[in-house]
Amino acid sequence: MDCGPACLRMVSKYHRRNIKLQTLRDLCEIDREGVSLFGISDAAEKIGFRSLGVKISASEIREAELPCILHWRQNHFVVLYRIRNKRYYIADPGAGLIVLSEIEFTRNWLEMADNDLGIALLLAPSPQFYEQDDEREPNINWTFLMRYLVSYRKLAFQLLFSLGIGSLFQLITPFLTQSIVDVGINTRNLSFVYIIIIAQSALIVGRVSLEFIKSWILLHISTRVNISILTDFLIKLMKLPISFFDSKMTGDIMQRMSDQRNIEIFLTGSTLPAVFSMFNLLVFSVVLAHYNLYIFLVFVISSFLYIGWIWLFLNQRRILNYKSFEVMSRNQSSMVQLINGMQEIKLNNCEQQKRWEWEHIQARLFKFNVKTLALNQYQQGGATLINEGKNLLITFLSASAVIHGNLTLGAMVAIQYIVGQLSTPIEQMLAFIQDFQSAKISLERLNEIHQMRDEEPIEKLFNHLIPENKGISINKLTFRYPGAGNDPVLENINLYIPQGKTTAIVGMSGSGKTTILKLLLRFYEPQEGDIKVGNQLIGNISYKTWRNQCGVVMQDGFIFSDSIEKNIAVGDEHPDRSKLDHAVKVANIESFISGLPLGFNTKIGAEGNGLSQGQKQRLLIARAVYKDPHYIFFDEATNALDANNEKIIMDNLTKFFEGRTVIIVAHRLSTVSNADNIILLNNGRISEQGTHLQLAALKGEYYNLVKNQLQLDG
Repeated sequence: MDCGPACLRMVSKYHRRNIKLQTLRDLCEIDREGVSLFGISDAAEKIGFRSLGVKISASEIREAELPCILHWRQNHFVVLYRIRNKRYYIADPGAGLIVLSEIEFTRNWLEMADNDLGIALLLAPSPQFYEQDDEREPNINWTFLMRYLVSYRKLAFQLLFSLGIGSLFQLITPFLTQSIVDVGINTRNLSFVYIIIIAQSALIVGRVSLEFIKSWILLHISTRVNISILTDFLIKLMKLPISFFDSKMTGDIMQRMSDQRNIEIFLTGSTLPAVFSMFNLLVFSVVLAHYNLYIFLVFVISSFLYIGWIWLFLNQRRILNYKSFEVMSRNQSSMVQLINGMQEIKLNNCEQQKRWEWEHIQARLFKFNVKTLALNQYQQGGATLINEGKNLLITFLSASAVIHGNLTLGAMVAIQYIVGQLSTPIEQMLAFIQDFQSAKISLERLNEIHQMRDEEPIEKLFNHLIPENKGISINKLTFRYPGAGNDPVLENINLYIPQGKTTAIVGMSGSGKTTILKLLLRFYEPQEGDIKVGNQLIGNISYKTWRNQCGVVMQDGFIFSDSIEKNIAVGDEHPDRSKLDHAVKVANIESFISGLPLGFNTKIGAEGNGLSQGQKQRLLIARAVYKDPHYIFFDEATNALDANNEKIIMDNLTKFFEGRTVIIVAHRLSTVSNADNIILLNNGRISEQGTHLQLAALKGEYYNLVKNQLQLDG
């Protein structure tokens, strides 16, 4: 979904300006469907480009000013940055830098195009482009991560102590091994050998015990760090505006949450062992140099070659990591969709088609795994050759030194042990570098979320009291959903919702009824005009304070995988039984609950599995009633109920509504006929308003709606 902003960022970088991707996302007005070419063009002009959207042929594109942005395969955006010798150089946000022949380029760009004309956005920087300052990428705050370890410093010190003792045990071992050969064997002193073997056995037992202790400590630290990182991410996620979740895929958010595992591995599995790897490397290097300087130099040179070889693959690993995130995110979304949509899949006999779509994602995942395996094999193959070559050369040099009398046999055995021990710190340091890279990429993704503006920022002072005059006034309100070129859903709305009265909003589908409710519930901020509660702007009231006073039943209300009691008394740790009884009575769901084996304690499935649509709606109505708010917002709250249930519930609600400010959105006009004021919306504008009798007497649009419904009902 980011391909449009990513292309614009690449073109900006080409012209020597750095602009943050998040800035371009905001300027492009990206949404869940991605971004249009118009959105990219609009964003480009805001940052100082002159832009021109064109339909041109493959021959004409060769005359265009490059780089330019192409609409690729009718579903993607790429940058064309060079044409040379009939070779086309493409920067694809999804695939990297690619070079295509003229035939391949034409096939991809003009696929399904009309009259062999492809769509392109030509960009040229204006003087304004260079007048603006570069944006710095946010620095990754590693000290912020280290605070997670500091919180468990006692356990960390215990782990460091166990690693230190383990290093000491390893340091003693080569000297004991040398003494067995040089003293025990040369002097034929079996008693001495016994003593050394017992000492080595004690060291082995000590090392194994330390490994047990170290594993337990590491488990405690890693589990706690893991939970802390994830908790902080969820806290941040829950502080974001509701509109954020309208533009993010479920799989994307879930994959970011999985990403914290890389950070936890880096903090607990790599950082602490890497500290002692450096210590071991230093100590054993000194000991090796003491035994033989030439062998030490061979080890140093081969280690640099080994590290250099691994380093060559880090950039490719980074690219694969980003591709992995995209594929895994799609896989997550696909699995959630398959499971949640199984009923619709089976009803529409599209099992094979949906399975093939899933298998297509698995094929991409397999290709990615093949590339990862190939990279690992090249890396591991070269590393093994360097490592084994080093071992052979050191063995030869050691043997030569023994033959020439420059080294004892025991010292040769000790050197072999030391070289083996030196290989471990090198491996750990390389693992640290790779884990650092993965953690850095994961932290960048988490930082994208952490750097987003909270719904209720600390620096802004909000009122925590609702005004005494609880009437709502909407003045000259215009609103359109995010996405460049979208038409206004609401246009120049002026409306007063009096305190303690019931206001109904009716109209055809797409007329903007639910949008008004979402603006009143502060899913979004109005682009023009304002909404006031009494004399106070609704934007100055704390979100929590406002929502505490709002009871809401939306069309797509969510039922949690929990007991019926907890679903009605959401957020109440110890539900009030009298309030529960009252809520279920108003919602006319008493008989259903009393007929269940466990009553209020009966568990229901995720999103209300096991409940009919009517039962779900009644449960959501009971939830709103239990909350006992001043404001009630109902969006098609009874459209799934039969006429008998609807009449009983509406009669019950009429008593409950007394003294409360109620806004009802409905298609069924029978549910709003008793409202104090009825608003008729048509294409985002108020066309009529008044009581049921007043509007019926006008014989206008409302009258026709009532007439059509009566005919349909008849």
